[in-house]
Amino acid sequence: MTTLAKPRLRFSLDTVSNYAVIIAFAVVVVIFSLTADGFLTGSNLMNLISNKVVLLAIIALGMTIVIGAGGIDLSVGVSIDLSSMIFIMMIAAGYAGFFAIMGGLAAAFCVGLANAILINKLKINPFLATLGVLFIGQSIQRLSTQGGVPIYLTRAEYAAPFDAIARTNLAGVPAPIIVMILCIIAVYLALHRSVFGRYVAALGAQAEVARYSGIRVAFNLSVVFIACAVLSGITGILLSSTVRSYVPFAGDAFLLDAIGATFIGTAISAERRPSVIGTLLGVLLLAVMRNGLLLIGWNFFWQQVGIGVLVFLVLGLSFGLKKRSE
Repeated sequence: MTTLAKPRLRFSLDTVSNYAVIIAFAVVVVIFSLTADGFLTGSNLMNLISNKVVLLAIIALGMTIVIGAGGIDLSVGVSIDLSSMIFIMMIAAGYAGFFAIMGGLAAAFCVGLANAILINKLKINPFLATLGVLFIGQSIQRLSTQGGVPIYLTRAEYAAPFDAIARTNLAGVPAPIIVMILCIIAVYLALHRSVFGRYVAALGAQAEVARYSGIRVAFNLSVVFIACAVLSGITGILLSSTVRSYVPFAGDAFLLDAIGATFIGTAISAERRPSVIGTLLGVLLLAVMRNGLLLIGWNFFWQQVGIGVLVFLVLGLSFGLKKRSE
């Protein structure tokens, strides 16, 4: 009896551990369906996807690449903000939307390149390197905007480039959602269906072993941090197009959620490694949680408490049960 019970117990623990994110998502949806008025309405779900999921998902995809390579990027908020700032400034200066977008993405590219140089050439730890870039990027914003004054472009002559991005539909699907889908496909193929993805996994496992195996560590790390920055830059442009403005330091609000979504997503992997599917589940879980807490009347500070408790429960349940089953 005992010998049969142990394999069954282990199977059940492994099952709950591997599906902790899905179980948590289902529980959260059921709870808010019963307690939050309007939670399951079409307008709320579309608002949830367009205003919460799209932006966080694109940033979290970049964070997935970085964490998968064994690093961390604390400067994603700077990539968002500088991309947004340059985009808005170029629109205000009369540049066409295409050139404003390219300018914003170039600013984000420079953030990723700065991270790559600090990490590869100066051998600074990714945490400290990206933290330094975060401080420098915030100073650049203050110097460029008279201490952090927002830039609003609400007049009619500025509407065209913003509408082209934020309000264009393709077969009824808003352009920002299409951009998110394209980013998901690109990152999925890069991480899970290419040689680059295997290099990223090797860097995340043991960078020195990867180096001795002939992998170009510096080059691949550069690609990792630049890709994360550019994805964040895309988010900055989408954010500015939606609100028709640039608000200094707005990107910092996405940092912790992007990290949280990525780590929550590791719970669905047997190796506890980041993955695109896992990260998207983490994004959905956090977005639904924030939306539901808002609908039931919790203010921002209590929402943060709720999110923190959720992260602890999911990761504690997943990793704790995994360790116990082993």
